[in-house]
Amino acid sequence: MTAAQEILIIDDEPAIRRFLKSSLLAHGFAVTEADTGAAGLAALTRGNFALAVVDLGLPDIDGHALVHAIRTQSPLPIIVLSVRDDEAGKVAALDGGADDYVTKPFGIEEFMARIRAALRHRLQEQGRTAVFRNGDLTIDILAREVMMRGEVVKLSRREFDLLLYLAEHVGKVVTHSQALSHVWGAAHGEDVEYLRVYIRQLRQKIEADPQQPALILTEPGVGYRMKLADAI
Repeated sequence: MTAAQEILIIDDEPAIRRFLKSSLLAHGFAVTEADTGAAGLAALTRGNFALAVVDLGLPDIDGHALVHAIRTQSPLPIIVLSVRDDEAGKVAALDGGADDYVTKPFGIEEFMARIRAALRHRLQEQGRTAVFRNGDLTIDILAREVMMRGEVVKLSRREFDLLLYLAEHVGKVVTHSQALSHVWGAAHGEDVEYLRVYIRQLRQKIEADPQQPALILTEPGVGYRMKLADAI
Protein backbone atom coordinates (compact mmCIF):
# COMPACT_ATOMS: atom_id res chain seq x y z
CA MET A 1 0.00 0.00 0.00
CA THR A 2 1.39 3.42 -1.00
CA ALA A 3 1.83 5.89 1.88
CA ALA A 4 -0.26 9.04 1.66
CA GLN A 5 1.54 12.22 0.62
CA GLU A 6 1.90 14.50 3.62
CA ILE A 7 1.09 18.21 3.54
CA LEU A 8 2.51 20.69 6.07
CA ILE A 9 0.04 23.46 7.02
CA ILE A 10 1.55 26.54 8.68
CA ASP A 11 -1.26 28.87 9.71
CA ASP A 12 -2.11 30.55 13.01
CA GLU A 13 -5.89 30.42 12.50
CA PRO A 14 -7.35 27.20 14.01
CA ALA A 15 -10.47 27.41 11.83
CA ILE A 16 -8.40 27.58 8.64
CA ARG A 17 -6.23 24.67 9.77
CA ARG A 18 -9.31 22.56 10.59
CA PHE A 19 -10.89 23.40 7.22
CA LEU A 20 -7.74 22.57 5.27
CA LYS A 21 -6.97 19.45 7.27
CA SER A 22 -10.43 17.95 6.85
CA SER A 23 -10.41 18.71 3.13
CA LEU A 24 -6.94 17.29 2.56
CA LEU A 25 -7.70 14.15 4.59
CA ALA A 26 -10.87 13.66 2.53
CA HIS A 27 -8.73 13.80 -0.63
CA GLY A 28 -6.32 11.16 0.64
CA PHE A 29 -3.48 13.28 2.02
CA ALA A 30 -1.82 13.10 5.42
CA VAL A 31 -1.50 16.39 7.31
CA THR A 32 0.84 17.98 9.85
CA GLU A 33 -0.17 21.29 11.43
CA ALA A 34 1.91 24.17 12.78
CA ASP A 35 0.52 27.38 14.27
CA THR A 36 3.72 29.45 14.04
CA GLY A 37 6.57 29.84 11.60
CA ALA A 38 9.05 28.43 14.10
CA ALA A 39 6.91 25.34 14.64
CA GLY A 40 6.63 24.93 10.88
CA LEU A 41 10.40 25.07 10.38
CA ALA A 42 10.89 22.58 13.19
CA ALA A 43 8.35 20.20 11.63
CA LEU A 44 10.11 20.54 8.29
CA THR A 45 13.31 19.10 9.75
CA ARG A 46 11.45 16.07 11.13
CA GLY A 47 9.08 15.14 8.32
CA ASN A 48 9.17 14.21 4.65
CA PHE A 49 6.55 16.51 3.18
CA ALA A 50 5.18 16.63 -0.35
CA LEU A 51 4.07 20.28 -0.08
CA ALA A 52 3.81 23.18 2.39
CA VAL A 53 0.88 25.57 2.78
CA VAL A 54 2.09 28.82 4.36
CA ASP A 55 0.04 31.71 5.68
CA LEU A 56 1.81 35.03 5.14
CA GLY A 57 0.29 36.61 8.27
CA LEU A 58 1.98 34.57 10.99
CA PRO A 59 2.54 36.10 14.44
CA ASP A 60 6.22 35.23 14.89
CA ILE A 61 7.89 35.26 11.46
CA ASP A 62 7.25 37.38 8.39
CA GLY A 63 5.58 35.11 5.84
CA HIS A 64 7.94 36.08 3.02
CA ALA A 65 10.94 35.36 5.25
CA LEU A 66 9.44 31.98 6.12
CA VAL A 67 8.95 31.10 2.45
CA HIS A 68 12.61 31.97 1.83
CA ALA A 69 13.71 29.88 4.83
CA ILE A 70 11.73 26.86 3.63
CA ARG A 71 13.05 27.23 0.10
CA THR A 72 16.66 27.24 1.33
CA GLN A 73 16.01 23.97 3.18
CA SER A 74 13.87 22.10 0.68
CA PRO A 75 12.68 22.09 -2.96
CA LEU A 76 9.15 21.06 -1.92
CA PRO A 77 6.30 23.08 -3.49
CA ILE A 78 5.01 26.00 -1.40
CA ILE A 79 1.52 27.47 -1.66
CA VAL A 80 1.06 30.73 0.24
CA LEU A 81 -2.22 31.95 1.75
CA SER A 82 -3.04 35.58 2.41
CA VAL A 83 -6.04 37.80 3.07
CA ARG A 84 -4.33 40.43 0.91
CA ASP A 85 -4.93 40.41 -2.84
CA ASP A 86 -2.39 43.07 -3.80
CA GLU A 87 -0.16 42.46 -6.80
CA ALA A 88 3.05 43.46 -5.01
CA GLY A 89 2.45 40.85 -2.31
CA LYS A 90 1.85 38.12 -4.88
CA VAL A 91 4.96 39.02 -6.86
CA ALA A 92 7.10 39.15 -3.70
CA ALA A 93 5.89 35.72 -2.58
CA LEU A 94 6.40 34.10 -5.98
CA ASP A 95 9.77 35.72 -6.54
CA GLY A 96 10.73 34.65 -3.03
CA GLY A 97 10.25 30.97 -3.83
CA ALA A 98 6.53 30.22 -3.51
CA ASP A 99 4.96 28.09 -6.24
CA ASP A 100 1.46 29.57 -6.00
CA TYR A 101 -0.60 32.19 -4.17
CA VAL A 102 -4.16 31.75 -2.92
CA THR A 103 -6.19 34.63 -1.51
CA LYS A 104 -8.50 34.10 1.47
CA PRO A 105 -11.37 33.32 1.40
CA PHE A 106 -11.14 30.57 -1.21
CA GLY A 107 -13.15 27.57 -2.36
CA ILE A 108 -11.82 24.11 -1.58
CA GLU A 109 -12.08 22.93 -5.19
CA GLU A 110 -9.87 25.79 -6.35
CA PHE A 111 -7.44 25.07 -3.51
CA MET A 112 -7.24 21.34 -4.31
CA ALA A 113 -6.67 22.14 -7.98
CA ARG A 114 -3.70 24.33 -6.97
CA ILE A 115 -2.38 21.50 -4.75
CA ARG A 116 -2.60 18.98 -7.60
CA ALA A 117 -0.93 21.38 -10.05
CA ALA A 118 1.98 22.07 -7.69
CA LEU A 119 2.52 18.37 -6.97
CA ARG A 120 2.32 17.46 -10.64
CA HIS A 121 4.83 20.14 -11.52
CA ARG A 122 7.21 18.76 -8.89
CA LEU A 123 6.91 15.24 -10.30
CA GLN A 124 7.61 16.54 -13.80
CA GLU A 125 10.74 18.29 -12.52
CA GLN A 126 11.96 15.07 -10.93
CA GLY A 127 11.33 13.01 -14.06
CA ARG A 128 12.13 15.57 -16.73
CA THR A 129 12.40 14.14 -20.25
CA ALA A 130 13.51 15.50 -23.61
CA VAL A 131 9.90 15.78 -24.81
CA PHE A 132 7.24 17.82 -23.00
CA ARG A 133 3.55 17.11 -23.61
CA ASN A 134 0.57 19.02 -22.27
CA GLY A 135 -2.68 18.19 -24.04
CA ASP A 136 -2.36 19.16 -27.72
CA LEU A 137 1.02 20.82 -27.15
CA THR A 138 4.26 18.90 -27.70
CA ILE A 139 7.72 20.42 -27.27
CA ASP A 140 10.79 18.49 -28.41
CA ILE A 141 13.39 20.21 -26.26
CA LEU A 142 16.49 18.85 -27.99
CA ALA A 143 15.19 19.45 -31.53
CA ARG A 144 13.63 22.77 -30.44
CA GLU A 145 10.47 21.82 -32.29
CA VAL A 146 6.90 22.62 -31.26
CA MET A 147 3.74 20.86 -32.41
CA MET A 148 0.18 21.92 -31.64
CA ARG A 149 -2.75 19.64 -32.51
CA GLY A 150 -0.34 17.56 -34.63
CA GLU A 151 0.90 20.51 -36.70
CA VAL A 152 4.42 21.95 -36.54
CA VAL A 153 4.45 25.50 -35.16
CA LYS A 154 7.29 27.75 -36.30
CA LEU A 155 8.64 29.88 -33.46
CA SER A 156 11.50 32.32 -33.19
CA ARG A 157 14.30 31.51 -30.76
CA ARG A 158 12.90 33.87 -28.11
CA GLU A 159 9.35 32.58 -28.58
CA PHE A 160 10.57 29.01 -28.11
CA ASP A 161 12.59 29.89 -25.01
CA LEU A 162 9.59 31.67 -23.47
CA LEU A 163 7.20 28.83 -24.26
CA LEU A 164 9.64 26.27 -22.86
CA TYR A 165 10.08 28.29 -19.65
CA LEU A 166 6.30 28.39 -19.16
CA ALA A 167 6.14 24.65 -19.92
CA GLU A 168 8.86 23.88 -17.37
CA HIS A 169 6.64 25.59 -14.78
CA VAL A 170 3.32 24.21 -16.05
CA GLY A 171 0.51 24.85 -13.60
CA LYS A 172 2.62 27.42 -11.76
CA VAL A 173 2.57 31.22 -11.98
CA VAL A 174 5.67 32.68 -13.64
CA THR A 175 6.14 36.35 -12.73
CA HIS A 176 6.99 39.00 -15.30
CA SER A 177 10.49 39.45 -13.85
CA GLN A 178 11.15 35.69 -13.74
CA ALA A 179 10.24 35.22 -17.40
CA LEU A 180 12.08 38.32 -18.57
CA SER A 181 15.23 37.54 -16.60
CA HIS A 182 15.30 33.91 -17.77
CA VAL A 183 14.66 34.54 -21.46
CA TRP A 184 16.25 37.96 -22.02
CA GLY A 185 18.59 38.38 -19.04
CA ALA A 186 18.48 40.28 -15.75
CA ALA A 187 18.88 43.65 -17.49
CA HIS A 188 15.40 43.20 -19.01
CA GLY A 189 13.66 42.22 -15.76
CA GLU A 190 11.34 45.25 -15.87
CA ASP A 191 10.46 45.28 -19.59
CA VAL A 192 6.91 44.01 -19.05
CA GLU A 193 5.52 45.43 -22.31
CA TYR A 194 8.22 43.56 -24.20
CA LEU A 195 7.04 40.32 -22.58
CA ARG A 196 3.40 41.07 -23.43
CA VAL A 197 4.30 41.36 -27.12
CA TYR A 198 5.89 37.90 -27.12
CA ILE A 199 3.02 36.36 -25.16
CA ARG A 200 0.62 37.83 -27.72
CA GLN A 201 2.69 36.33 -30.55
CA LEU A 202 2.76 32.92 -28.89
CA ARG A 203 -1.00 32.96 -28.41
CA GLN A 204 -1.50 33.80 -32.07
CA LYS A 205 0.50 30.72 -33.00
CA ILE A 206 -0.68 28.07 -30.50
CA GLU A 207 -4.08 29.06 -29.10
CA ALA A 208 -7.26 27.95 -30.90
CA ASP A 209 -8.72 31.36 -30.00
CA PRO A 210 -5.97 33.88 -29.15
CA GLN A 211 -8.56 36.32 -27.80
CA GLN A 212 -9.72 33.74 -25.24
CA PRO A 213 -6.57 31.77 -24.44
CA ALA A 214 -7.02 28.37 -22.85
CA LEU A 215 -3.35 27.39 -22.47
CA ILE A 216 -1.30 30.50 -21.63
CA LEU A 217 -3.27 32.38 -18.98
CA THR A 218 -2.70 35.88 -17.63
CA GLU A 219 -2.35 36.41 -13.88
CA PRO A 220 -3.20 40.14 -13.79
CA GLY A 221 -0.39 42.31 -12.51
CA VAL A 222 1.73 39.26 -11.68
CA GLY A 223 2.66 37.19 -14.75
CA TYR A 224 1.50 34.13 -16.69
CA ARG A 225 0.61 30.50 -16.11
CA MET A 226 0.56 27.59 -18.54
CA LYS A 227 -2.57 25.66 -17.67
CA LEU A 228 -2.41 21.91 -17.14
CA ALA A 229 -4.17 20.00 -19.92
CA ASP A 230 -6.49 18.15 -17.52
CA ALA A 231 -7.67 21.52 -16.19
CA ILE A 232 -8.32 23.10 -19.61
